[in-house]
Amino acid sequence: MKDDRSDRMDRDMDREAAGAFRRARRRGCPFCGDEVVTIDYKDPQALRYFVTERGKIVPRRISGVCAKHQRELTNAIKRARNIALMPFTSNE
Repeated sequence: MKDDRSDRMDRDMDREAAGAFRRARRRGCPFCGDEVVTIDYKDPQALRYFVTERGKIVPRRISGVCAKHQRELTNAIKRARNIALMPFTSNE
């Protein structure tokens, strides 16, 4: 019985040493931290960071944007697409 418990503890310690339990630190929202940066549909260069090469909008968990600013980003990207400042899809 004692050996079984020590084996489990050894495995748990090996996982911790390998970094299995280590979580990445969350980045803050770039728009919340800096009030100078605004979300504007007329600035497609700033919006390109939040769109993939295929034209998909990058999700919150990847971009690190808060929910409020993700909604604003989505609307800005859609507006920029509608007036042909940004493409809906890539040409490739």
